[in-house]
Amino acid sequence: MRIDLHTHSTASDGTDTPAELVRNAAAAGLDVVALTDHDTVGGYAEAKRALPAGLTLVTGAELSCRLTAAPGAGAFEDAAASAGDSAGVSLHMLAYLFDPAEPELARERELVRDDRVPRARAMVDKLRELGVPITWEQVARIAGDGAVGRPHVATALVELGVVDSVSDAFTPQWLANGGRAYVEKHELDPFEAIRLVKAAGGVTVFAHPLALKRGQCVPESAIAELAAAGLDGIEVDHMDHDEATRARLRGLAAELGLLTTGSSDYHGSRKTCRLGEYTTDPEIYGEIVRRATGAFPVPGTGG
Repeated sequence: MRIDLHTHSTASDGTDTPAELVRNAAAAGLDVVALTDHDTVGGYAEAKRALPAGLTLVTGAELSCRLTAAPGAGAFEDAAASAGDSAGVSLHMLAYLFDPAEPELARERELVRDDRVPRARAMVDKLRELGVPITWEQVARIAGDGAVGRPHVATALVELGVVDSVSDAFTPQWLANGGRAYVEKHELDPFEAIRLVKAAGGVTVFAHPLALKRGQCVPESAIAELAAAGLDGIEVDHMDHDEATRARLRGLAAELGLLTTGSSDYHGSRKTCRLGEYTTDPEIYGEIVRRATGAFPVPGTGG
């Protein structure tokens, strides 16, 4: 089985519609694909309707989180010191097979989504102050009906010739965490995110935990405390982790009793990664499904 547990559609910041995403996943030879758009479940219905025979859909979301406190003093102090920022460190939490209608988690997702537009507008304002001729109308056009985010602003910078690629926009000069045009947004506390996802019957996996090129990362002491709070796994095989980092994470996962996943983090043409570029072991996938009670994988029937 070939299993990719981290992809995005136009419901957030991917370039494939949910229907195109599942069709492309099948064409790429995947057996299982997870739709994990940022802070939204808006792509579920379309993906399910278009699901090809032979492909199984795992419903999920990538939740925006910020570590600002931890049950033990050490993790937060280390994280804040590492970031050089008393406001803490941003991270992403993959949530799988939760009940999308569970009201408390749905309310938190809505709060994050509602903050995305003013945040993107503020980034546009900062860029204009830096002399970039970007407009909100341009970013809104690129985002379309999706949940607007930094990749849409980055795409505008590519269109304007300011940077050569979306990844080139995620630097301290532009949109990286703490960068010149970076603006914070409402984010969940990761300990609260774990609690909410579990209450909704879901499973949590810390996305690309040591993707240093994206900005500051939380220390291993914080990952240990997240594991103690019920974190199920960490994403190990990812394009932003080199071989040494993957080995380090596998050792940490073994020490903490965490599942390890592999995923493409596919965004369509917005990033260079391909569907199925990294995959998850079928036994790990089976354990994720076993732990989930909020929803179940959807088998394709040739929609």
